[in-house]
Amino acid sequence: MINKPAVSIIVLNYKSADDTIDCLRSLEHLTYFQAQIIVVDNGSNDGSVEAIRRVYPDITLIDTGANLGFTGGNNIGIQHALDSGADYIMLLNNDTIVAPDMVDIMIEVMEADPAIGVSGPMIYYYDVPDVIWSGGGSIDWKHGTTSMDGINEEDKAQFGLIPREVDFVTGCCILAKRAVWEQVGMLDDKFFMYYEETEWCVRARRAGHKIVHIPTAMMWHKISITAREASPRVYYYMTRNRLLFLRNSRAGLGTWAYILSEYVRTFLSWSLRPKWQDRRHLRSIMLRAIKDFSTGKFGQVTV
Repeated sequence: MINKPAVSIIVLNYKSADDTIDCLRSLEHLTYFQAQIIVVDNGSNDGSVEAIRRVYPDITLIDTGANLGFTGGNNIGIQHALDSGADYIMLLNNDTIVAPDMVDIMIEVMEADPAIGVSGPMIYYYDVPDVIWSGGGSIDWKHGTTSMDGINEEDKAQFGLIPREVDFVTGCCILAKRAVWEQVGMLDDKFFMYYEETEWCVRARRAGHKIVHIPTAMMWHKISITAREASPRVYYYMTRNRLLFLRNSRAGLGTWAYILSEYVRTFLSWSLRPKWQDRRHLRSIMLRAIKDFSTGKFGQVTV
């Protein structure tokens, strides 16, 4: 029997034990048997740890004791996986359901090409299982924006069957070889949440590792297909961390000039145009996010 690489799958929980247990149940059906599951609880303090342990008493569960964000919680899991000798490490959102053969397909693709260091599957909406949420990601350096490939498109095999290079894969499910984690390092804790995986993928690409989207590996994400209005908290992190991402990635002067004009236009539109009056409360959030970036205030904040 051929020995297959050891894979550690890190599932981060924060006050959502039901979703985590559903995710773990789907992982029970994996046909890849060399996978270790690591649950990291980010200081939930709502009975999550006890609930997960009742259903999965033998699972590796690390309680951080505090909310360390997507970055900090996953970094603890990554270090544990490295210390345990994992050949591959996967970050997996707890509000997901995976296909039984997803890991098999991803490992087969990555083992076949030594240049591939990072991969991500096709991710669909859980409630609309034939509609794509992410087919990998693209970065528009001119405008300083990122986007999910194929988002909200019905899957009509438009991505084919062959893995394709992408700029980044979402942290909802990201699989990377041990050597990449060791060379590139952990997620940057300054982000806390949002943009951290994109920045990490840029580091990995610039270190010489290919990043691919694998359309035949599939999973489903419990996120609404309806575009939600950004809460002040989400908008704060997305604004501040976009700037942090571009700074860390050494974006050009043209990008910064465009972003400055974009924020000025947005602020004026929210202030003057009646159609955007429901966004006026976000003006102060925008200014605070820009100020915090400028003064080096990163990590978790209260919004």
